Amino acid sequence: MSERLSAVYTKEVVPVMMKEFKYSNVMQVPKLDKIVINMGLGEAVKEVKVIDAATRDLTLITGQKPVVTRAKKSIATFKLRSGMPIGCMVTLRGRKMYEFFDRFVNFSIPRIRDFKGMPDKSFDGRGNYTIGVKEQIIFPEIEYDKIDKIRGMNITINTNAKTDEEAKALLKHLGMPFRG
Repeated sequence: MSERLSAVYTKEVVPVMMKEFKYSNVMQVPKLDKIVINMGLGEAVKEVKVIDAATRDLTLITGQKPVVTRAKKSIATFKLRSGMPIGCMVTLRGRKMYEFFDRFVNFSIPRIRDFKGMPDKSFDGRGNYTIGVKEQIIFPEIEYDKIDKIRGMNITINTNAKTDEEAKALLKHLGMPFRG
């Protein structure tokens, strides 16, 4: 799958982007840098087994073992101590990144309930795009009967684009369905 998306990038996206933004060199065309998937687990303060279920789900979705993130500060209001596990995250690069992006755009996004397109306001000003997914069951790797609870996650797509317009054009040419 990754070969398919990287071939689409080199054969179709690069020439179109060079014409669209009038780049003089192929190396100026923006490309995907990394994809970070983060799952915050506030309920892990009370029950530690939540972390195991979340890491299992993220491992199935990405094909890579997630890192358990820990609290940096103690917050008495939330009964949180520093060092307690409160989430997990995965950083994807290279082949696995292209594979995940391909599966996410072609299989998972169409399974989102009441889907009208991805919002184009989620860019950060430096060419990075963040998506909030409400349920992990949109991914075909997750079996609905084996999950204990519906959890959401943040997916950040980092590009080396200088502006949001370039990043949006790159993602649109790679198949991301934006609204309107």
